[in-house]
Amino acid sequence: MSTVNTMRAISQDVLGGPEVLREVEVERPEPGPNQVLVRVRAAGLNPTDWKHRATGGFLGEPPFVLGWDVSGVVEAVGIGVATFTPGDEVFGMLPYPYGHGSHAEYVIAPVRALTHKPSLIDHTQAGALPLVSLTAWQALVENADLQPGQRVLIHAAAGGVGHVAVQIAKARGAYVIGTASAGKHDFLRGIGVDEAIDYRETDFAQAVKDVDVVLDTLGGETSVRSLRVLRPGGIVVSIIPFGSDEFHEEAERLGVRAVRMLVDADRSGMKAIVDLVERGKLRATIADTFPLADAAEAHALGDTGRTTGKLVLTVD
Repeated sequence: MSTVNTMRAISQDVLGGPEVLREVEVERPEPGPNQVLVRVRAAGLNPTDWKHRATGGFLGEPPFVLGWDVSGVVEAVGIGVATFTPGDEVFGMLPYPYGHGSHAEYVIAPVRALTHKPSLIDHTQAGALPLVSLTAWQALVENADLQPGQRVLIHAAAGGVGHVAVQIAKARGAYVIGTASAGKHDFLRGIGVDEAIDYRETDFAQAVKDVDVVLDTLGGETSVRSLRVLRPGGIVVSIIPFGSDEFHEEAERLGVRAVRMLVDADRSGMKAIVDLVERGKLRATIADTFPLADAAEAHALGDTGRTTGKLVLTVD
């Protein structure tokens, strides 16, 4: 049990599999100017968590505490914070990639990374939404300018980003095509997918054409092949920031656009997500929840790449 000046957190001393994660007791942070100390109630897990755990990614060598999604209660505010007061329920995404640390009892967040949690959803639901929702919103709305009636192809449409992107695209009035294994097609239809493709049995590049927007959540060869299903002037937005030059070279040859992006913390984007939630247009599917102490078990499940929706850590 942590004391008043310490907190529990999930940390690691080496890179590796889920077994490197351990619960530690560390000093509880204090908010500085324009910062908020949040008592964490729920924190989503994302593929970027297991990638950083295994490779270090943008963070380099451990020790570090992972976690970018957060939903919780304001414990204290720093100088200059006018938006929130202690006791407010908030949620948001810590600045990616260097604002990590929500897999703990408390976390510091810049004030503009947070917004008030909608009363319609609980902390588990709110903790699942920020990173995937902002990723999908920034990809489809800010980068692709998705319009009503346009055709959008979403890869891995049952995954964390994918299933949220489907709902955002439908809320924008788009016709949505989604790829997933056959066993997930009923789920896809349930969240609004108009046309489901079994990527194991069907080559999407042969089955799909005249698409305005592709959301690429897979990278690699999928990025390049996705360009070939676009209409002239269409766009592939890839959320995988690294890849070959062929992606942009092929786009130029075909007369289409190719964009790579990283999600960015953004209060205006979070407010757009809140609006969708409050209008009943957006809800995260929770694949499973785990108490903070069982983070390694959650990572092991995430490593399979077979979950539908989101995994969430809960903090008592």
